[in-house]
Formats: sequence, C-alpha cells, structure tokens
Amino acid sequence: MEKGFLSLVLHAHLPYVRHPEHDSFFEENWLFEAITECYLPLIGVLDRLHEDKVDYRLTLSLSPPLITMLRDELLKTRYLKHLHRLVELAEKEIFRTRKLPEYQKLARLYRRFFLNALDTYQNQYHCDLLSAFKKHHSAGNLELITSAATHGFLPLLSVSETAVRNQINIGIETFKSNLGYAPSGFWLPECAYYPGLETALGKAGIKYFFVDTHGIMNASESPRHGVYAPLDCGNGVAAFGRDPHSSKQVWSSQEGYPGDFDYREYYSDIGFDLDLEYIAPYILDSKTRINTGIKYHRVTGADLPKELYQPKKALAKAKQHGQDFINKRQQQIDGLSASMDRPPIIVAPYDAELFGHWWFEGPYWLEQVLRLASEDSNGVQTISCSDYLNLHSSQQLATPSASTWGDQGYSSYWINEENDWIYPFLHKAEQDMEKLASDLQRLVVNPLQQRALNQAARSILLAQASDWPFIMKSGTTSEYARKRITDHLARFNYLHESIRKNSINERYLLALETMDNIFPDINFRDFNPSVKPATTS
Repeated sequence: MEKGFLSLVLHAHLPYVRHPEHDSFFEENWLFEAITECYLPLIGVLDRLHEDKVDYRLTLSLSPPLITMLRDELLKTRYLKHLHRLVELAEKEIFRTRKLPEYQKLARLYRRFFLNALDTYQNQYHCDLLSAFKKHHSAGNLELITSAATHGFLPLLSVSETAVRNQINIGIETFKSNLGYAPSGFWLPECAYYPGLETALGKAGIKYFFVDTHGIMNASESPRHGVYAPLDCGNGVAAFGRDPHSSKQVWSSQEGYPGDFDYREYYSDIGFDLDLEYIAPYILDSKTRINTGIKYHRVTGADLPKELYQPKKALAKAKQHGQDFINKRQQQIDGLSASMDRPPIIVAPYDAELFGHWWFEGPYWLEQVLRLASEDSNGVQTISCSDYLNLHSSQQLATPSASTWGDQGYSSYWINEENDWIYPFLHKAEQDMEKLASDLQRLVVNPLQQRALNQAARSILLAQASDWPFIMKSGTTSEYARKRITDHLARFNYLHESIRKNSINERYLLALETMDNIFPDINFRDFNPSVKPATTS
C-alpha cells in the first residue's frame, strides 16, 4: 500500500473580458499575458512529461469564462497580433542592447520565448489550447474540472437557491459542451463554502470540491485525520482541505519560493522602464504603459538596486526548490502515515496564473516536482482527488464550516466598505429575473423575446462575477470593476423593462449579444425557481 499521496491542483481563471467595440482594450491583456506566460508554458511542461513517459497526475480547473475566452475567435485573432508585436519588440531590443551583451542575451532569450509561444499556439495546437489540455486528459495524466459560470461568490448569492444552482449548472454545462464530458470535481470560486452548498453540487453530479484548511478543521465533527483525508458532507460529496504547509512554501510572500532573490522580478518591465517614444508602439494606445513581459532584473532583495536576471541560476534554484518541496512532502507523509488508517493525501491548490506569470520559473519548478514525484525512491505519488475517492470510498461524515481562502479566511474581501453596495442590486436583479421566468413559465415567447430573455440572464450572471468586488477592494483597476458591474446591471434593467413592456429594440439587443456572447446555450427558463433541472451527468 502507498504511504501517502500528493494532489497538485491548479485553478485557471480570468474574468470574462471581451470588448469588440474597441480596437484594443487594456484588460484584454490579462488573457494575453496569461496565455503567453502561464498556459503555454504549462502545456510545454505537460508535453515534455508526456514525451518522456513520466507517470504523473495533475488537476487543472478551467473556469467557464476562461474556457469561453480561449475559444473566442476575436480574442484568438487579437492574441496572435499581440504575440507578433512581442516578437517584433524582442527583435528591437536585441538591436537596442547590442552594446550591452548581458542585456542582449536576455533579449535573445525573450525572442526565443515568444517565438516558441507563437509556434506552440499557432502551429502545434492551431490556436486551440483546450485541445492541448484534452490531449493530456485523454492520456490519463491530467484531470480537468471546472468552476461556477462566472466565478460568482456563492455564499453572497445564496439568498437565492436559483442563483447558486445556475452558477453551478451553467458552469458545468459550459465545461461539458467544450470538453465533451462532465467533470467530477468543482472548484468553488475563492474556495468559498457555506453549509448546504454540497446539496446543489451533489444534484449537479459533482463528487468533490475544495475548501481552505479551517473549513475542515472547524467542521461539524472534529476531523480524525485533519486535512489529510476528505470529509463526506453527508450526501456522498467529498470536501478536500488545503494543506497549509505546502501552501505556505509556494504562496507566502516572505517565505515562499517565488520571492527568492535569484528569480525574475515581475515588477521590472521595459513597458514602464524605457522611454515612451521608444516603447509607444507596444503599449496601449501608444501612451498607456503596460507590461510587455520583457524583464531584465531579478528579485535581488528588499530595498536593494535590482541586479541583472541570470536565467541559468534561476532554473537551478527552481530545481533545488522542487527537490525541497518533495523532501518536505515525504517528511509529512512519513509522519502522518504512522497514525492514519489510510494513506494521507496532501492537497496543494494554487492559482494557475502564479506559475509563469507572477513566478516566471514556476512552470519549470512544477515540472521538477512532477518528475521527482514519479520516482519510486521519493516515496511521494501524485494523485487526483477522483483517484483517491476511488481507492478509499468510505469517508468520515461531517459538514465543513463556512470559509474561503481569502484574506482572514472568510468573506471580508468580497463584502466590505468598498463593494458592499453592489449586493442589494445583484439580489434585486436576480429576483426580477426569477419573477420574469416564473411569469412566463406557461407562455409561448416569440424568438425576439427569447433572445432578450436569454441575454438578460447572461447579464445577471456576468454581474455576479466575484472578480469585480475583489478588484474594488484591492484597488488595482477598481474603476473598470465598478463599470463592469454597473454596465451589466444596466443592460439587465434595460432588457427587463423592454421585455415587460414588449418594446424590444432588436438593434440594441444585437449589440448586447455581440458584446456579451458567453453561454450560447443558456435558457432563461432555468431562472424559474420552480423549475428543477435534471441532474447533470
């Protein structure tokens, strides 16, 4: 029998940002940066492991907004233009640094990096990254799961069971329509759980979800094995808890690996460092400075002048940190297995965008961890949570406590003095949508009315995204976040009124459908509280 298991879980999510009404848009770069620096490098890791026949298991959660954006033709076209600009900028940097050989080496590295991204994206996977993830799922190494429709913060939507049900079910249906099968696991947005949520998950066919450490430790019954075995919530749906030790090693800004002095410094980018006239063709509207991804410095240390980045030294450190991570997991397993009646499972969940985007060497570190875990001598075996449940079908019965993985462990980052004003509007819009669907339950609606009703439902879901209240609190692009919520609510209110008055402007409706074209198969009737959709399977 195995002594213990490691379950690495990456959650890939970005808010739905798509602006066909503009030639370019600042926030669309969130997706472009993530594809270049995170998703393509991750696919490179999976491809190399596959070629080397490495036996590993990794779990990747793909959120419905991200799935939709990766498939969107407009965004794919814009991303290719973005990549070609980066290649051009790297070429320009090679010439600019011709008298600075150490800088020029890095400029050449970035040119190779961008050209490899272009080749992988365009030639190898034909602009379809979902096909790459499906390939590794089919090979048996990657378990793909999903999240809520627009990453809605479910505890604060739970005043309506219908709102929660639709966030879950529409998320799962989006995954199924794009990946071809139903997921076993579900990533709760922000790991935000409240007692009773497992009922909606179970009805949707979900077998497991994740909570933060204290969600398990403060459960209705004291967990016999802490966070190192799942809890059965009472309906056959399992809750897995985050291991605090493996989390701290990667997440902690003080003690975590990404803060090492040899790693690349994220905040040193030529988009901000070079003269505006030089960099203008490669930033937004030739005047708004943005990250280009070309960064020449390493972390170095607090309050010290940034030293030049040394890629070989950084990769050596990532390899060393990979071994350290495996060593510590082995020590954990040795200690835990002696007192447990089953092999412990160490669940290590992270935001996927940490790997490559914020931590440039993160994908290489992940590759080293997966390679080391495949070696019998290390005593650590990677596993998915589905695999673990198949091996150990009987779990302790208990209900996790309300919790999130946000700051202070609860909901304060999503409801506070910066954003609490939005929830009465969200709840009122949800009530209006449910009343509309209920009133029309037995009525025949014409095609134009149906389009308007479905678009109103999209507007509700988009307004419910957890990203916008989070950004308001963090203060990064808070004006944009406020505008997104108010725009989606305004669109809903307009559609609601025009449907009630039977005065739908088809031209304006078409504009809304063009801008917010997520969830093509949505059915407004699912917002009727009395309608109970069939169990997802």
